[in-house]
Order: sequence, then C-alpha cells, then structure tokens
Amino acid sequence: MSKVLNMRSARLTAGSGAFAAAIALGGSLLAATPAHAYPPPAPAPARPYGTVVTPSGVNERQYPSTDSSVRGFLKHRSQVGLKCKVRAQNINGNQIWYLLRDRPNWVTAKYVDNTGFVKYCKDVQRSPLNDTMQSKTAMG
Repeated sequence: MSKVLNMRSARLTAGSGAFAAAIALGGSLLAATPAHAYPPPAPAPARPYGTVVTPSGVNERQYPSTDSSVRGFLKHRSQVGLKCKVRAQNINGNQIWYLLRDRPNWVTAKYVDNTGFVKYCKDVQRSPLNDTMQSKTAMG
C-alpha cells in the first residue's frame, strides 16, 4: 500500500510540475502579446479639422477653384487641419472652400466634412490696414 501511495504521490508531483510549467509558459505568452499589437491610431489634428469623405479623395488647389492648379492630393479618410473658409466656386451645390492650416492650399467642402467651427477667412486673416480710417473711407 505504501508503494502505491508513493507512486501516486510521484505522479501527482510530476503532474503539478507540468501544470506549473504550462502556467508559466501561458503567462509569458500573455505578457508578450502587447509587443505584437498594432500601434494606436494617430490622434486627430487640433480643431477645426476636416476628414475626406469621398472614396476617390480630393485635390488640393492653389486657389478655391477647379480652374487653379493642383498642389496636392488627400486620400479617402485623410484628416487635415483647417485654417478658414471662403465662398467661391460652387461644387455640386456647395460653394464653401477650406484653406488648409499647414500649407497654402484649398479643398472644396463638398468632399471634406469639418469637425469644429471654421471661421471665414476675412475674420481670421485681418490686416492692420483693415482698421485704419483710410481703409474705412476708401472708394473702389
């Protein structure tokens, strides 16, 4: 009986050793998982910003018109900072164009959804000359 008990004890010890090894291996695999995770998505730019909503993307233009030269391209779902807006060429019922914050290019609002309030450029890009008596009384 003592011999049977010793064999059971030996099997139990061997089994618990294997169990402990499996726990240690599993724990190390769980600890390694974050190293293989994808990086977090880039944060959205500061407000106001726009997100390209047309699947084909949108051209950046030198001026707020499709007659002006193409200066760049924004892919679908690209996010870009917006400085201000103007009313210009009507694109399929939308005449708003956005000036980009970090470069002097324009995009039509028809294909860019804005997040945050975008001021009109006349309110953002005021010149010191605008407030002089001479400019207020100027003709033509």
